[in-house]
Amino acid sequence: MTIRSFATCASAIALCLIGAASPGISGEPARDQTAPFAVAAVRGAAPNFTGIGNWFNSAPLNIADLRGKVVLVDFWTYGCVNCVNTLPHVTALYAKYKDRGLVVVGVHTPEFPFEKSASNVQAALKRHGITYPVAQDNDSHTWNAYRNQYWPAQYIVDQSGKIVFQHDGEGQYERSTAPLRACSTHPAEQEPALSSCNSETSAR
Repeated sequence: MTIRSFATCASAIALCLIGAASPGISGEPARDQTAPFAVAAVRGAAPNFTGIGNWFNSAPLNIADLRGKVVLVDFWTYGCVNCVNTLPHVTALYAKYKDRGLVVVGVHTPEFPFEKSASNVQAALKRHGITYPVAQDNDSHTWNAYRNQYWPAQYIVDQSGKIVFQHDGEGQYERSTAPLRACSTHPAEQEPALSSCNSETSAR
């Protein structure tokens, strides 16, 4: 098992997502959904999206141009069971908060060669109803810039461009949603805009 792989990647999932895609096989076990996940301390400035071959649903994005917004960076690959399981949560967050200042950027970093196909990625986006920007990171440049190690992984970047939260794996969605709620100056019941992020609260 490589250090990058905690996700189960199987040909059946790949075929389910993109129909006629070439199958890939992995004997790696699924990540334990009941295990505690690690939350990073504030790690300084978020790296830019680098080495991106294609952008879907958006013109190319630059992390510096997103200052003033809260950004959720989601590392995933369409042939990963655990990644697919998190997509309803990520798309729901986007639907709920996109008009209040949240930007979601999916970074599709493949593990196997068949996952590098742009048409396969596009088919997966359509199948899962993903309308937020997705960067195709075929050579793992952005993955390496973030020093990421696992699929799936989410990073929350505050309005000043600093990483304030990291979550590896699936499950425990309430805890990963809490930092977004903290990025507000108004009571949660008022459905506020995401306006100011307290990094100490968000990084717990």
